[in-house]
Amino acid sequence: MKKNVLISGAGTGLGRAASIALARNGHRVFATTFDEMQAEELKHFAASNALELESFKLDVTSEQDREQIRDIEIDVLINNAGIGYSGSIAEVDVELVRENFEVNVFAGIELTQLALKGMIARRRGSVIFISSIVGRMSVPFLGPYCMTKHAIEAAAEALRAEMDVLGANIQVALIEPGPYYTGFNQQIMGNKFSWMSQESYFYDQLDSLKAQDEDTLKELETTDLGTIVEKIVAAAEAKRPDLRYFAPEWLLRIVKDHEAEK
Repeated sequence: MKKNVLISGAGTGLGRAASIALARNGHRVFATTFDEMQAEELKHFAASNALELESFKLDVTSEQDREQIRDIEIDVLINNAGIGYSGSIAEVDVELVRENFEVNVFAGIELTQLALKGMIARRRGSVIFISSIVGRMSVPFLGPYCMTKHAIEAAAEALRAEMDVLGANIQVALIEPGPYYTGFNQQIMGNKFSWMSQESYFYDQLDSLKAQDEDTLKELETTDLGTIVEKIVAAAEAKRPDLRYFAPEWLLRIVKDHEAEK
């Protein structure tokens, strides 16, 4: 069945790929972006490829921007917009943690509450949160970002149960991507130790920490977005989606090993 799908953070990476895939599957997609330039590029792409895809700027932290969705009949909301800050929990500037939560958690909840007004009234709809594998397991020095993804997992699980109690046919699901190459990881890693001064507890280990990160990313990162995009499409189209979807599949072993070590 054709659905109206609104996705945030669709200007680049996974959000852009998912928007295009959903439009190619015959859905009407509202691909919202952080800035006007990204929106214009997507509009041009959609026109060139005969896709039913509309794009406009929606900064999820802006109340004025969020209000734009109030009059759209949304069948599926995909909360994808996010940023990633790093730092040791022992010394990170807490204002950075707050900002990470404002974008990744609070703004997404506010957008969700707006979309739910219409969904509950129509007694149908789905809300999908793009989390991460670090929503299940934390990574040293990426604590601020990992914390937000853990919070998203908790929020989605609670909302799913609440919607079941309400009985309004509202579905909730989580997508947990692994390390895909979209440029987002490079952005995070490029700034991962920018907070570290010579007074840091970890300064004498800086070179080895950077080298370890480079090796890990090189080993694990994959360029094939198809395996995670198909999970997003499956969750959006499902009558009763699973609570969690993740890819690539080999991540299950890492998650199980991590949970076994706890």
